[in-house]
Amino acid sequence: SSLFAGTNGDSYDDTCDVLVLGSGPAGTAMASLLGVGGELDVVMADQNYESAWVPNYGVWKDEWQTVLDKYAEAGIKIEGGDAGNSIDREWEVTDCYFGGSFDIPVESRVRLDRPYCRVDRYALKETLSKNFRVVKANHFSEAIGVNMYKPAGSLVHDEDGTTIKLQPKDSDEPITMRAKIVIDTTGHETKLVMKDTRGQYSPPGFQIAYGAVLEVDESNSPDMSQVGPYAKEAMTLFDYRTDHFPTEGEVDRATKVPTFNYAMPLKDNTIFVEETSLVARPGVSFQECKDRLFTRLDHHGIKVTKVTEEEFCYIPMGGALPMRDQRILGVGGAAAMVHPSTGFHICRCLMGATDAAKAIKQELKSSDVNLDRAVASAYHALWSPENIRQRNFAVYGGEFLMKQNVVGLRGFFDGFFKIPLEMWGGFLAGWPGLAYNDAHETWYKRIWYGLNFIVKIPLPVAADMTSSILTYSLLEGIDLMQSVTPFFGEPYSYEYKRNTDRIGDTNAKEEALSMIKESKVTEEIPVALEEAITR
Repeated sequence: SSLFAGTNGDSYDDTCDVLVLGSGPAGTAMASLLGVGGELDVVMADQNYESAWVPNYGVWKDEWQTVLDKYAEAGIKIEGGDAGNSIDREWEVTDCYFGGSFDIPVESRVRLDRPYCRVDRYALKETLSKNFRVVKANHFSEAIGVNMYKPAGSLVHDEDGTTIKLQPKDSDEPITMRAKIVIDTTGHETKLVMKDTRGQYSPPGFQIAYGAVLEVDESNSPDMSQVGPYAKEAMTLFDYRTDHFPTEGEVDRATKVPTFNYAMPLKDNTIFVEETSLVARPGVSFQECKDRLFTRLDHHGIKVTKVTEEEFCYIPMGGALPMRDQRILGVGGAAAMVHPSTGFHICRCLMGATDAAKAIKQELKSSDVNLDRAVASAYHALWSPENIRQRNFAVYGGEFLMKQNVVGLRGFFDGFFKIPLEMWGGFLAGWPGLAYNDAHETWYKRIWYGLNFIVKIPLPVAADMTSSILTYSLLEGIDLMQSVTPFFGEPYSYEYKRNTDRIGDTNAKEEALSMIKESKVTEEIPVALEEAITR
């Protein structure tokens, strides 16, 4: 690449403009966006690049459309899947079950007139796997400070780029890669992106889920439009009922440590179901989720004939954001982009990648390339001060949900879906550009949402929330109040700021130098002063 002019003839096994570590949705999106148009040489590094993506990604149809539109603007058409647009199944309505508390009948159903889709993960990977080269190798460095890594020499930054050693899958000898910018998309528990854990912050909670694609026996089904209680025409987002547990001890445990079922009727007698702990710290056991799922299915008379696929879902939520002034850009989980209250990620990640990629491309096109500024600009595109304020609001939401038993969660979500769609949809989006997010993008819109919401939830839940807001604000710092008021300033920006401390006041130094030269007493110019002027 022409961008590598000036590397002084150093020898590398490979060079590129941008090196992307990791080949999940975040990495593949970033690599494809940066490589579209052919202006940049982009390399993706992952020993397991050919492995299929595992999760069953669910998205709101209107949110997915905003992603499709954004990628089309960038020159990438997301296509494929049985329903097109990398979607393999669509439901026109979405169901929820919150019965069993606050006089809500157990069989009561909340139906949302908002379509939901299942992403065809194979089609999405294929449609995004363009515009870049692949090296089947992994990094083995680990950050020990900002822009400092071990083992020594395995990853080094300089003014013109980064030199990093990668371990190939089929060789004992590492290769040396030279890149202008390195992007880490290896997940929340990245080894390269330092998180800012200084000061007050909440450690991540964990969404744990056991899911399975099942074939079920429908030979004795009284209604072929249903799979047990779940309508085939609908996707079931939440089933928080606990009437399926046979013993008082199991009901007590499920009340204190709640999980819900998430169900996607697919085709004919096939259904994807997932027993999910929304967020907990520490995480709930996978085995407990699996046992609860099959207890639930058995109670509903759903006879499983075959398990064709299993999913073990582990999603860190919330936690600290990346530290400022890092040369490595984190995207996706590595930049803590998962929704801190819900675990939604795929739309947020894909949307955020477009802005980060745009910032990098703009900087690398400039006549005065500054790599620190390029990465800072990309971080700012992901986490502007206003986006951080919106995230802080959702972080509090995650902390509140984490402390609720199943009764509190039923009351919370029953009220949540009673407020206008743009309000609850905006909260679930939580990212600029996604559908309805404009209803949450300012402090006064968030406070308006809160006021509308708190009057819709049962009084005990509302009282608990009010108490929690006061306690959280007193004990956990200003983040929540900063997100819902015009006071307390803004979060610290990721925007690039040149460090001028080593330059100082040049006018004062030049004046001193001039006076020394004219002085009849001082004959020798201090070396430090002369060097400071010429620097």
